Amino acid sequence: MPESKPVTLVTGGAGFLGSHLCDLLLGKGHRVIAMDNLITGNLANIAHLEGRNDFQFIHHNVTEYIDIPGPVDIVFHFASPASPIDYLELPIQTLKVGALGTHKTLGLARAKGSRFLLASTSEVYGDPLVHPQPETYWGNVNPIGPRGVYDEAKRFAEAMTMAYHRFHGVDTRIVRIFNTYGPRMRPRDGRVVPAFITEALKGEPITVFGSGRQTRSFCYVADLIAGIYKLAMSDCHEPVNIGNPSEMTVLDFAEKIRGLCRATSPIVFKPLPEDDPKIRQPDIRKARAVLGWEPATNLDQGLALTIEYFRGLLAKGLI
Repeated sequence: MPESKPVTLVTGGAGFLGSHLCDLLLGKGHRVIAMDNLITGNLANIAHLEGRNDFQFIHHNVTEYIDIPGPVDIVFHFASPASPIDYLELPIQTLKVGALGTHKTLGLARAKGSRFLLASTSEVYGDPLVHPQPETYWGNVNPIGPRGVYDEAKRFAEAMTMAYHRFHGVDTRIVRIFNTYGPRMRPRDGRVVPAFITEALKGEPITVFGSGRQTRSFCYVADLIAGIYKLAMSDCHEPVNIGNPSEMTVLDFAEKIRGLCRATSPIVFKPLPEDDPKIRQPDIRKARAVLGWEPATNLDQGLALTIEYFRGLLAKGLI
């Protein structure tokens, strides 16, 4: 008799990262249930999966009781607004999905005996005073600042996940996701990759906040999802950074995007938003040692694929 396929729930399954995770899981032989309330997700991200026998979409808000008949082997909790524009416009929803949504999904995992993986974030480190940021760093977060709704929601979600692991014995994992880019990013989500590409392709000024000397590191989505899957299949219960440690200034990144898009857009400067991190670079020694993972896609390769995706959106009048 063939082994039955593992049943895997992906909350936020119609989002940028969640939809790519669904693709990988299906490729690995899972039966996937994607759950999303579509507040920031988009059915277009999973339209290519419609009609598959091993894929199901459920329109549901994970802050409410989750009822899934039958077994669930793994829960990936990816539901959350995840960009500055989102969590500034949706502060209460961001806090609720980090708190109530994590509680509900952990409750499901406990009831079903599922493995559970929380999608946390590098934002738990806040505006860091340690560089690069290892998992042992506790962070420098302003809990009452405008970004605090996201930072503290994820910090709470990590605490809740570890409480369920220690007190209830739930088999948990925590990934701290650093800046990620690739196809299916939303054009107007406020992050530098879609913002710069959209502005360059449309011939508009490329907007850099602050002096542009703040740094970021960018991981291609396929690399990130591969690392997350390795973590889910590992025995590591402590948080693990997944990201690309190759660091560059935002101004240099704007110049790179302008060049790759063959744009003549001027670069303009605007004031830096409150509590915007000045540096962001993952220390991935733990991912290398525990998971045998590191990013494989160089920036030019990944950006070429991402720019091609945005050109397609522009041609369809979607940006």
